Formats: sequence, C-alpha cells, structure tokens
Amino acid sequence: MNLFRLRVSSSVSKMAEQLGSSAATTTTPTSTSTSTATNSKSSWAKTRSLWPSVLRWIPTSTERIIDAEKRLLSVVKTPYVQEQVNIGSGPPGSKVRWFRSESNEPRFLNTVTFDSKEDSPTLVMVHGYAASQGFFFRNFDALASRFKVIAVDQLGWGGSSRPDFTCKSTEETETWFIDSFEEWRKAKNLSNFILLGHSFGGYVAAKYALKHPEHVQHLILVGPAGFSSESEAKSEWLTRFRATWKGAVLNHLWESNFTPQKVVRGLGPWGPDLVRRYTNARFGVHSNGEVLTEEESKLLTDYVYHTLAAKASGELCLKYIFSFGAFARMPLLQSASEWKVPTTFIYGYQDWMNYQGAQEARKQMKVPCEIIRVPQGGHFVFIDNPNLFHSAVFHACRRFISSDPDNQSFPEGLTSV
Repeated sequence: MNLFRLRVSSSVSKMAEQLGSSAATTTTPTSTSTSTATNSKSSWAKTRSLWPSVLRWIPTSTERIIDAEKRLLSVVKTPYVQEQVNIGSGPPGSKVRWFRSESNEPRFLNTVTFDSKEDSPTLVMVHGYAASQGFFFRNFDALASRFKVIAVDQLGWGGSSRPDFTCKSTEETETWFIDSFEEWRKAKNLSNFILLGHSFGGYVAAKYALKHPEHVQHLILVGPAGFSSESEAKSEWLTRFRATWKGAVLNHLWESNFTPQKVVRGLGPWGPDLVRRYTNARFGVHSNGEVLTEEESKLLTDYVYHTLAAKASGELCLKYIFSFGAFARMPLLQSASEWKVPTTFIYGYQDWMNYQGAQEARKQMKVPCEIIRVPQGGHFVFIDNPNLFHSAVFHACRRFISSDPDNQSFPEGLTSV
C-alpha cells in the first residue's frame, strides 16, 4: 500500500507542504507587553545582525520570526502568553547531548499558551515539517473555548532555538525531537494532556507517546506522516522513476539533504515573493476549502517566509526520517501493536496522506482507535475547513469535555471510517 506519494512534478515548495509545523509576552487583540529573562536575552542577542534587514541577502532574523508570529496571532481574539521555555543543554545525567552541538548553551522552545476556563483539559499542539505553531492560527479561538491550548515550535523550527543539526542516524534524529519535547514537558510541569500532532508533528507525537505514554491522555494525529515504509508500499512506480534522469537527480538531492528551505534562502531578497506565490496558490486559488482572506494571506506569508529562511536546523531531519518518496525509515505501522494511548486520526478528504495507513494500524492496535475524515480539506485540513476540523477534535475528546460522552452523536458533515 502506498501511503506516501511523492509528487515529483510539483515545485520544491510544494514538497515543504507535504512534509508539513522563560521570557513571556502577553498578547491581547488591543495590546502587547513583553518581558525577557536575562539568559534568554543573551542567547537571542547573538542571532542579531549588524546589517539593516534591507541590506541582508536573507532578510530575516530570530526577532523577525517572533514579530511575524505576533502579527499573525493578532487575528486571534483569545489572549495568550508567549514564552521561551528553557529546556537546558541536554538530558540530565547524560554524557551525550542530544543536540550533538559544539555549544553548551541552553536551548529554548517557543511556546504560546491561551487563556482558558478553569479546569479545562490541556491540549498540546505540535506542527509539521516546514511549519510552526502559528499555522494553527485559525483554530486557537475555537479550541481555547474547550481546552487549555498550548502550541509549541519544535526544536530547530519557528521561533525556537536552532542548534546545529549533526544527527547521523534515524535513531539520533528521533531522539532529537522526542527528548527535547520531554524536557519541555518537564519545564512546563505538564502531565495528563491531550497531544495533537500534524503531519511530521504527528510522527513525533506518536513516537513520543510510544516512549512516554504515562503523560498522554489521548493522541490526535492529523494527516500523520510515517506509517509505511518503501518496502511495504511496494512502489514499482518509484523504482521506475528513479531509473529516469529526473528521478536520479531528485533522489540525489534528497540523499544530499537538499531541503525546500535552501531554495528560499538561496533566492535571498526574492525568497519572500516565492513564499507569497506558494501561499496564495495553496490557500487561495488551489485551496481545498475555505480560502484565506487577503489579510490572513499577507500575515501567513510573512510568517512562513521568516520561519523558512532562518538558520537550517530541524529541517535537516528529512533524509534520516524518510527515504526518497517520503517513506518512513522506521514506520509507525511496525509499532502499532505497542500503542498504549487511545488515538484519533483526522484526515481531510483531499489529504495526500492516505488514511488507509491508519486503517492498517488500527487492526494491530490494542487501544481504542477511530478515524475521521473531513470534507473540503487537504493536508492542512485545519486551515481548509476549520469548523469541521474543530468538530472532529471535540468529538475525539468528548470524554474530557462532555458530561455525557457516551450519548454524543457523531458530528454532522464528518465521515467515520
């Protein structure tokens, strides 16, 4: 079964979508205030350039990522706190830092926490590849009405620290993301939370839940990557394509860890225009559902550019997690029988991730599992059809937010597989 289908005729920026994400800042729709811890300031100050942005080949900086995030989240009505959560320089007692970096500086994960009603269940949201937590901007208000919503940029993405990425294997790469998230959980003093991951973030969330099931009440995987391997998919088309000159070139670029972000950086001052074209196409004329407003498109474009153009770090996980064609090197399907956390899969009808991978996993899982499909939605179903996406999440979490979960009817408009 071919769960992952690489669209080789697409642009490199399209590939970014497919594998697609303490100092505190309190933000409301009308005001913003900022305070920064001394250690966070000293770390971030080193990223600043003496050159004015207009003279830089790559017109971005860490500060501009956070500024773009604030502007994007200005469309969110629910007040929130933004913070840089210190996760240290490595796991306690370990002689080998999972950063594998020459620097011993502490690392920080950019985090936003939204105001919620007292005693609301906690929902932690993890973004996908070539994305960051701001991609959920259309969902925060609705979800914060039922949950304490916490969204986090994974290590090496968005506004989080971007240490040198020197992992040399799939195991080391998985540890990079899983252990950094666990250190973040400890720093935030969280337990018994609902964990939602999108695409590659779904892969990380599932791997985390396999290693630390005691902290996760429920797992929600939205268009998750990584359920089948190339051998399981038996992709004759991929073998034939590799034999062509185009396939050979793309395969070489993949194994050389040539990422879509390198194209954006390489274009320098023309990079923002490339990102604008992509955003307008994917969430505008070629949207699977509700198109972005002009203001949303402008804000998201600016945010996406700065997160993509910043220093390469987490993005370099690509070739270690997936082989050419986006097939997982250590597929989740192989560990389905070890699942210990109840799981809900959510897919858009037009999601290029095949929900049949979840069906195969469910056959082996020994915990409750349901699969929900959302119409008028692609891989970014939470942007394409936010209202029905929210209905799917509320249904998945009914036993945490409803006084009578057993008598809850299945939401109209959704499909249960």
